[in-house]
Amino acid sequence: MTVADFIASQRADHNVPHAVSCRALEVSQSWFYKWLGRPPTPRDERRADLTLAIREVFDASGGTYGSPRVHIELRANGWRVSKNTVAKVMAELGLAGRVRKRRRSLTRQGRRPVAPDLVRRKFTAPAPDVAWCGDMTEVETGEGKLYLATVIDLHSRRLLGYAMDARHDTELVVGALHMAAATRGGNVGGVIMHTDRGSEYTSKIFGDACMRLGVVQSMGRVGSALDNAVAEATNSTLKVEYIHRHRFKTRAEARIKIATWITDWYNPHRRHSACDWLSPIDYENRHTIRDQQSQAA
Repeated sequence: MTVADFIASQRADHNVPHAVSCRALEVSQSWFYKWLGRPPTPRDERRADLTLAIREVFDASGGTYGSPRVHIELRANGWRVSKNTVAKVMAELGLAGRVRKRRRSLTRQGRRPVAPDLVRRKFTAPAPDVAWCGDMTEVETGEGKLYLATVIDLHSRRLLGYAMDARHDTELVVGALHMAAATRGGNVGGVIMHTDRGSEYTSKIFGDACMRLGVVQSMGRVGSALDNAVAEATNSTLKVEYIHRHRFKTRAEARIKIATWITDWYNPHRRHSACDWLSPIDYENRHTIRDQQSQAA
């Protein structure tokens, strides 16, 4: 609905409280009464359309995007608008992205020999399947805690593998690793798998799983979240942008809804600053196209 449509509807129906209508369209009453007495200008029309577009992008993100990601999404949709204008409109509407909180680590130091740190806080990769990272986090449900293990590609931030269970043990992280390998078609020999030194990752079972796949293990130092920063940040994003915004009655419900959010939103649509503000899948697709063009040249 444009500004003109809004004003026309209000003039036609005096039984509808203006305050209710203003809230429904996310416009202030002062703005409405200011412009009610005269036709809107083209600038007014554009500002109202921009306001609605910002609201649509924010809602589509589940209420998690801040002004930088909203601005990128608007630009991708053809809007020519500045970052400051988007931030100002969002502030007027009371729209703000989710704020991350520091999470409690699940890491339990393993007793077995550890792998060397092959990443050394350089959390980038020139192509997909050069280096992955993994971690675990917990999810509260009505039945108790559910543990989530993840595997992320350091090139695209794509969440390649995940596994969930009522216990956080070695089988959980092995399950996430196997899913990541299956996502890539099974041929993952030479990929670096970077984790912390938790007992699940230093276990013989996980080491054997990596060996069978041809995956090379890498581990950060004890008690240093920065040594596995991308995995920590990804799990934080999952918590802040989805998990903390929902209540799960059962572990089964949590599994289904978290998996759906990852496959339907996070991987194909959620924009990342580290990926030139593209989604993980779009970023990988761009790399594939450029690689093919380079080989054809």
